[in-house]
Amino acid sequence: MFGMLFSIRSFVAKMSPVDMRDGFLCFQTSKYKLHYYETPTGLRFVLTTDLGVGSARDALQHLYSNIYVGLGVKNPLCPLGEPVQSELFRSRLDAFVRALPF
Repeated sequence: MFGMLFSIRSFVAKMSPVDMRDGFLCFQTSKYKLHYYETPTGLRFVLTTDLGVGSARDALQHLYSNIYVGLGVKNPLCPLGEPVQSELFRSRLDAFVRALPF
């Protein structure tokens, strides 16, 4: 997945006629749509959806700022640079994704 995202980001940055301040947001195949959000620190969030879904950028930003930062980064028991192992984080993440309208 990392290699594919790296290649797409590089390709879009080279081909885009406009400033790519936000990078690429999504791409779609004949089967799914992949939504992408990269934080200023380089952390990447990816969400795959059906083709009919519009932008998921707000959902990914909410996931980062409210769930990941709130329950992972600010958790003193979660070492930085390691996967979040909190059960509360997992349950909130699961509830958030299940509640998405798409």
